[in-house]
Amino acid sequence: MKNACSALIVGFALLSLTACGTAGNVGLGMVGGAAAGAGGYEYHLNNQKNKVEDDFKDKQIDEKERDIRLDQIKRDSLLQ
Repeated sequence: MKNACSALIVGFALLSLTACGTAGNVGLGMVGGAAAGAGGYEYHLNNQKNKVEDDFKDKQIDEKERDIRLDQIKRDSLLQ
């Protein structure tokens, strides 16, 4: 996931430098958009983590299942 995001950002950066004379403004817009996207993704993962904890507290899943799910969420996170 991290490699795909990095490649996408680099690709857009190269495209903006060749297609637009005001690459500085476009670059800032891209960085802002990427930051907003990453923030939304982390917010979603935080909600998923809270849901797993709630399921564990409600005894819908056991400790092993909770650990598996939390490990997956941690691996998907951009901010490890």
